[in-house]
Amino acid sequence: MPEPRAAGGGPDPTESLGARKPLGTVTRGTTGVNRLRRSDRWLTHEPVVVERLRAAADPLIVDLGYGARPVTTLELATRLRRVRADVRVVGLEIDPERVVPDRDGVRFARGGFELAGLRPVLVRAFNVLRQYDEAQVASAWATILRGLAPGGLLLEGTCDELGRRCAWILLDRDGPISLTLAWDPFTVDKPSDIAERLPKALIHRNIRGEPIHTLLAAADRAWSHAAPMAVYGPRTRWRAAAELLREQGFPVRVYRRRMRDCVLTVPWDRVRPAPAR
Repeated sequence: MPEPRAAGGGPDPTESLGARKPLGTVTRGTTGVNRLRRSDRWLTHEPVVVERLRAAADPLIVDLGYGARPVTTLELATRLRRVRADVRVVGLEIDPERVVPDRDGVRFARGGFELAGLRPVLVRAFNVLRQYDEAQVASAWATILRGLAPGGLLLEGTCDELGRRCAWILLDRDGPISLTLAWDPFTVDKPSDIAERLPKALIHRNIRGEPIHTLLAAADRAWSHAAPMAVYGPRTRWRAAAELLREQGFPVRVYRRRMRDCVLTVPWDRVRPAPAR
């Protein structure tokens, strides 16, 4: 019988899922419908993600640590198929009791930071590193990044239980590229409220003297300055605040499309933790 073949013409790597020992520890497994909708929307419009996904010989996506239910993995597959219809999505969980039967064109298997030996073009790891120590983050990143296909990307982030406050880091094999904060315009009072959901690499760095603290403090001041725009709604107010941040020298990404969320994206160099003294 001929070997199964992937989209790029070689043997299908998903046939050997589970062949490697999973790396990592079991997470709480908290999940919920549409919890990761903000990061999903961002992925489907972020130019570097869209370009690399469309250019990939094998558009394999891994959702790492999907939790007690696979709902967010299935949602990710549905949304990324709008970018490229032939994406192949695999959900990995280190807890064997959480591995569910394949469904809706999505595969599920046991795996951890080693990615079960797969070579995806994109890995999403949300709410996975939150329980780890900050000192363990670099090692976890490195393990995942080594497993990526050439040009592959990692989205590593955290959100609250309802997905109203989110933060994530985009990385490639060379390391972090950018930080994005995204929040519900109608349930968050000020930008710094997102601090409690910063990724593990930054959550303990929100103190005076650290770049992330400087950014959040400046965002709060800009938000306060833009208060007269509140009569037009929080999205309009945030656009005015973001423009003020740019005028002050913060390289906040400009988004030309109409945004449902308040979104703040900056290059990683502007929030990179200060070196230890």
